[in-house]
Amino acid sequence: MQGDILSSVLLPGILAFIMFSLGLGLTPADFRRILAQPRALLVGVLCHFLLLPLVCFLMLKAFGVTGVFAVGFMILAACPTGTTSNLLTYLARGDVALALSFTAIASVITIFTLPLLVTWSLGHFLGEARAVNVPVGLMMGQVAVVLAIPASLGMFVRHRWPQPSLAFEPRATRIATGLFLFIVVAAVVKNWALLRDNFATLAPFAVILNVTMLCIGFAVALAVRLSRSQSVTLGIETAVQNAALALVIASSVLKVDAMAIPGALYGVLMYAGGLLFALTMRRHIQPDQARVA
Repeated sequence: MQGDILSSVLLPGILAFIMFSLGLGLTPADFRRILAQPRALLVGVLCHFLLLPLVCFLMLKAFGVTGVFAVGFMILAACPTGTTSNLLTYLARGDVALALSFTAIASVITIFTLPLLVTWSLGHFLGEARAVNVPVGLMMGQVAVVLAIPASLGMFVRHRWPQPSLAFEPRATRIATGLFLFIVVAAVVKNWALLRDNFATLAPFAVILNVTMLCIGFAVALAVRLSRSQSVTLGIETAVQNAALALVIASSVLKVDAMAIPGALYGVLMYAGGLLFALTMRRHIQPDQARVA
């Protein structure tokens, strides 16, 4: 029961507050800038929806991972970026408006790409032909309740009461960072048995996949001459996945609990890689560079 309350009430509430705190630091001009120069979004789509599944598949072959665990990792690779990527982007002094925009866009694109990739993975690794239905309502509900509404509310509060909002923003950010660390600890505690039982076999793969995609997203963005703050953002957006959706697809849609193990492991371990990446990159980005396109 406590686990249900944590997953269904407490964690969404924490994520909503984190998005609200990020909204306090944004203005409509930040999003107009992203839409006026959509190259960063297009690069993000390339990295997340083409390179991530491709790299994951090639790594599965290289590591010899097969069967339901291979399908589980492909399900994870097919999911959209996770909401916590936005706070990691903020901590890295990345482009938060780009992160929020991409998170929303990725959720919509996933509706069409996830069934295709997961269906192909079932056929390739298990020889099964099954239609996979994406829980569209769940995905759109997550985007609205946990991301769009709180961030928009934060932006409204900043517009309506600019001085108090700017004064409160640093404190809200510190609170949000503390709550994010709570999410990490809660994820470790909740999935401790999975971590313990599969650490020697699946955890190394999850860590290497996470670090690889952080680096690839960052490097590709730099290669096409995006700003460092946008490159950091796309590195994070490429590697931080919506592990909760992966668990829903594996356990509730496909009804194979073993397929959920890769998503659960990655959902914990990606915080370590993402946080290390964010804090490392933060040293190389000045505060005033985060809004420079």
